[in-house]
Amino acid sequence: MPSYLIRVFHPGAGVTTQCVEAPDRHSLAAVLGVAPQYVLDVQERGTVSASSSSAASLAGERRTVLGRGKAFPLQLFSQELAVLLDAGIALLEGLSTLREKEANASVREALSGVIERIEQGQPLSAAMRAQPQAFDELVCAIVAANERTGQLSAALAQHAKYLAWVEGLRARLIAACVYPVMLLSVGGAVIMFLLLFVLPRFAGILDGLGGDLPWASLVLIRFGTTAGAHPGVVLGGMGLILFAGVAIWRHPAVRERVQAALWTLPGLGPRLRVLALARLYRSLAMLLASGVPVLASLRIVHDVVAAPWRPAVAAAAAQVENGERLSEALDAQDLATPVARRMVRVGERSGEVAAMLERAAAFHDEEAARLTELLTRAINPALMLIMGVLIGGIVVLMYLPIFQLVEQVQ
Repeated sequence: MPSYLIRVFHPGAGVTTQCVEAPDRHSLAAVLGVAPQYVLDVQERGTVSASSSSAASLAGERRTVLGRGKAFPLQLFSQELAVLLDAGIALLEGLSTLREKEANASVREALSGVIERIEQGQPLSAAMRAQPQAFDELVCAIVAANERTGQLSAALAQHAKYLAWVEGLRARLIAACVYPVMLLSVGGAVIMFLLLFVLPRFAGILDGLGGDLPWASLVLIRFGTTAGAHPGVVLGGMGLILFAGVAIWRHPAVRERVQAALWTLPGLGPRLRVLALARLYRSLAMLLASGVPVLASLRIVHDVVAAPWRPAVAAAAAQVENGERLSEALDAQDLATPVARRMVRVGERSGEVAAMLERAAAFHDEEAARLTELLTRAINPALMLIMGVLIGGIVVLMYLPIFQLVEQVQ
């Protein structure tokens, strides 16, 4: 029988580390006589040194999409399964119903894996954890905390509501970025048209003026001559630059640095920070309302929050593990806004921490509207000004030699 080194939370004794023998990982909670959500960390004896590589492999699996196609529709899954359970349909029958109606083969395969493990006697949370490419640790923890209490349908409905809020926030930000992207695309297309089509024709006319031209006009003429002679090379070089830029952007380290830089910008940075904290509060509220302990909740949301805040969340979890209150840990790691700090303290005194975190998140939801307004009122005019200066500058530099030629003729 394999042996496991586990860290478990006991409501009366706190967090302890124990060595336990069990048939498999999913039996550990039953062997210890605790609820599954109290098991914080599990490492098989003899494989502790390989835990980091296993974690990296698991994270890589979770980042992949099903069958290299579309991602698993987790929000729809939670919503539909909650409706079926509320209607009195058994869990196994409800999962089979969702599998039958699903048209995507990879999604059906993930549901089949869950159904197969449930038929073998495993709980739903364990079956979902066996499909990491489809179910993240957040929903698995929520299911584990509620599957034995009869509140699974309510928890799944709350999870679907949370995912809908996240998707709505993302949609609002994307909608606010549509106009700047279109402006950049159209402005870039106009600039390319001027440089690759109009400028080469001007270059042949103006090349005879030689050194009498302004230096900026000379640079444009030389570029126009080169572009007219080798348009494929120019387009290919620009395409290569664009491809390299996309490849660099897809690198996680680069994206984290860009994100960290955005958070330091005046005006934009504080609003992005508040939105990230609102997601942290809502995630914690959902987990705590489901019965997940504070320490386990902080460790689960570590991968949910924005990358710049993950070290702070890990440090807050360490403080809670050492016996500090959640409000003190959040405040010490700069994870609490003034509103959230006071609400969490009130929740700790009244025993309603989850409700207060949810109210703090709702209070900061208005920041999304303010960020959208900032993008509309500040960034869009700035982009229009930049594109206007670029296009106008090219046109002026092309026509300056013509004006100079007219003066010489006169």
